[in-house]
Amino acid sequence: MTSLSHKIVFITGASSGIGRSCARAFAREGARVIIAARRADRVKALAASIAAEFEVPVHSFALDVRDQPAVERAVTSLPPEWKAIDILVNNAGLSRGLEKLHEGLLSDWEEMIDTNVKGLLYVSRAVLPGMVERGRGHVINIGSIAGHDIYPGGSVYCATKFAVNAISRGLRMDLVATPVRVSTVDPGMVETEFSRVRFHGDETRAAKVYQGIAPLTPDDVAEAVVFCATRPPHVTISEMIVMPTNQASTMLVHRK
Repeated sequence: MTSLSHKIVFITGASSGIGRSCARAFAREGARVIIAARRADRVKALAASIAAEFEVPVHSFALDVRDQPAVERAVTSLPPEWKAIDILVNNAGLSRGLEKLHEGLLSDWEEMIDTNVKGLLYVSRAVLPGMVERGRGHVINIGSIAGHDIYPGGSVYCATKFAVNAISRGLRMDLVATPVRVSTVDPGMVETEFSRVRFHGDETRAAKVYQGIAPLTPDDVAEAVVFCATRPPHVTISEMIVMPTNQASTMLVHRK
């Protein structure tokens, strides 16, 4: 097991859910964490909470990964003591809508593609050159079972997560001659704000998604991410699929 003490970990989409749990999990292991998300108030509050509880340095700022110039500015303007990022967790992502493709909202499509695919690319492009130059680093992309298995009404969201899978596989090829590692952690059903966001704030509809099943928690996924990050340098967990016990695929779920 590789120690994470004093490692610099950059986590996007850290204001809630899996990103928030990842920030806390890495801090618990002694890492120095950089947390960013669109909701500045939440990121600021999380930074204060982590620093107080785990007594590790935390650097936080508001960031919309869809804004490429903002991503570039955020990474290049990091204070000197925060520039040497060891681990990048590309977590920022979302789903919008569950309509059939011919009935879908273009605005939903744009938001998913811009966040889940382009945002991941923008952040990776800004951070990776430093990792390659320093001869160390690890990119951990948060994918989804939806990147392996399509379901009705999810064609565009699934396409974005298939893209995350393809980008990760291609990136491993691009970095094969370097010590920089690439992993994907692909969860099944996780109870976060995901469904609330998907259904544009419809709490009742979102709650039904998890009825009759014990879904994953964000902490479950964070533990998987930390596991990937703590393998010895010669070991890469290329892909990890993490599912609730009563979920076999995107469509096959046993509800009690």
